[in-house]
Amino acid sequence: MQISTPIQSGNAAEGKSGKFPVFPVGHMGSFLLVTVLFFLWGMSNNLTDILVQQFRKSFELSQFSAQLVQTANFFGYFCMAIPAALVMRRWGYKAGMVLGLLLFGSGMILFWPAAVKGQYELFLIALFTVGSGASILETAANPFIAEFGHPMTSEQRLNFSQAFNPPGTIVGVLIGTYFIFSGVEPDAQQIEAMKVAGTYHQYLHGEIMRVVPTYLTFGVVVLLFAFIISRMKFPVFQNENEGPGKDHGSFADLLHIPSIWLAVAANFCCVGAQISSWSNLILYMKQYTMVTERKAAMYLLATLVVMSIGRFVSTFIMSYVRPSIMLGCYATMNTLLMVVAVLWPGMIGAWGIVASGFFMAVMYPTIFALGLKGLGPNTKLGGSLLVMAIVGGAVFPPIQGLVARETGSNALGYILPGLGFIGVAVYGFYQSTQRTLMSGPAY
Repeated sequence: MQISTPIQSGNAAEGKSGKFPVFPVGHMGSFLLVTVLFFLWGMSNNLTDILVQQFRKSFELSQFSAQLVQTANFFGYFCMAIPAALVMRRWGYKAGMVLGLLLFGSGMILFWPAAVKGQYELFLIALFTVGSGASILETAANPFIAEFGHPMTSEQRLNFSQAFNPPGTIVGVLIGTYFIFSGVEPDAQQIEAMKVAGTYHQYLHGEIMRVVPTYLTFGVVVLLFAFIISRMKFPVFQNENEGPGKDHGSFADLLHIPSIWLAVAANFCCVGAQISSWSNLILYMKQYTMVTERKAAMYLLATLVVMSIGRFVSTFIMSYVRPSIMLGCYATMNTLLMVVAVLWPGMIGAWGIVASGFFMAVMYPTIFALGLKGLGPNTKLGGSLLVMAIVGGAVFPPIQGLVARETGSNALGYILPGLGFIGVAVYGFYQSTQRTLMSGPAY
């Protein structure tokens, strides 16, 4: 049951300093509770980067086939975003969050029977289920945070909550590095010896089973969190329209709002570039350097640490710089860093990919907040389209893996995320020319 006191998401008064408040006054408990969700799905999303390498080894997959891990996970976002929006416009954000957590946790528990069977296809089904749950969570949590205060500070508010996503990704990579990666990397001669001794299949199955404790524990935690959310009281926004006979908005209305479709295209490029950059980093380092799996995972971890720093630093800078201009500049920097990864494969390129984490920090939440501005009763449906655009994370990685397989070069594959960042830069600079509420305040 939700509390009856409504929050005016669009008409909050200015603070004493003359600036609009970033955080909802009197509702910090609900705000922080939802912010924890960003941490949870951050852990899950970057565990998939570990799974790409783990399954490539365990199931003896090509780089293209291994990247289907990302495709299964992020295709769930595409499939469930609109159904999630339809649920939430009828029953509200809280119902969406609980449903998402239930599906999210159930998918993680499915890793157990998939590992026992030792079938890659069952893991892909489990990952699709996890991605479907995460899709519902993002469809609920992102617009909830964006609307949870004055619209002029929605970018800052969403960037703040999204700042807890990178720490989740960091924890996820650390868990994957030390609890999923065994540290055992037999060379060709050792593999042949195990085959002769009849122990190679046992070794591969043992590598597969290493994913079970991590995902089973995580699934139980997520389901527990679903119970906690279901018992909490959530605020109602004054412009929310749950229930029958209300104006829920419509997709027909959105067809006449070009801004949301531009944001969808930018988000597709953003997420595709980000996920393909991360999921190929370990493979990139294994090809061009002498590092081990665990050492390569530390570079992925460094990327996420840099991103976390970038999120907090950039949220502060956004108080003085138009968000759309910052978005364009950051995307341009990342395009140049992808050029470094292509032209200087090895440690220089790897550090270029690590540095790109800082400039990825503001991209997703800023695009999301800009895309939702001015949608009114269409906010939930617009948010679902932006979450659907996360399917870029399902499309880019296998294409990058295909390029690596056909050319024999992981470095050339980084042309693809470079093109994605160009798309984000174009969107950001275009938005900076729009002298409307959509562009954010001009300081």
